[in-house]
Amino acid sequence: MKRGGDLVVTVLAGSIALPLGLVIAILIRCTMGGPVIFRQTRTGRAGREFSILKFRTMRDMRYPDEPDAPRITRLGALLRKTSLDELPQLWNVVRGDMGVIGPRPTLPEQVVHYSERQRGRLAIRPGLTGWAQVKGRNSITWPERIELDLEYIAERSLALDVRILAMTARMLLRPTGITAAGGVNPGFPVPVTTTTRIVLPRQATAPRIPVEEAS
Repeated sequence: MKRGGDLVVTVLAGSIALPLGLVIAILIRCTMGGPVIFRQTRTGRAGREFSILKFRTMRDMRYPDEPDAPRITRLGALLRKTSLDELPQLWNVVRGDMGVIGPRPTLPEQVVHYSERQRGRLAIRPGLTGWAQVKGRNSITWPERIELDLEYIAERSLALDVRILAMTARMLLRPTGITAAGGVNPGFPVPVTTTTRIVLPRQATAPRIPVEEAS
């Protein structure tokens, strides 16, 4: 979808999202206090980093390293289930950080582990929704999602964009794939490293030094 189409869809969606967003913001403020908006650094087109916006769904930590799951409020769980926590990202589209359709933007610490092929998903603006989102979302692995994103980039067209929008609307009415089996979303598979040791001659006094090699 071209930039002009992104803005048209955003304006149309914004007419509904703005009053709904105000109600959500008030509810968050009343149940969790401030801030209402959660910001997180993500990687966009050509590797450019930006701050993605979401409605806050978790209360503050009560102690260091408290797990995320207990911190999700009832309102937060509802926002996640309905994807309403993503509404503020319409502003990311207006700013040009994102488009309506494209690969979902991921964390910089994930992007650094992309293979050369996987970096191809950074060729276009990330999207509010995308081919991988409507084909499985969090119920499929990251490598599968990235392959679907690359498939979209190679075959993208107006007809495919319209199909994705229709499938997205259906998913909003009947949410699926929000979490993986067991309620835990799969993390990005970081390449395994192996550790070897250099053994020096016995007469040497230097200690053994571990050398890490990427697999």
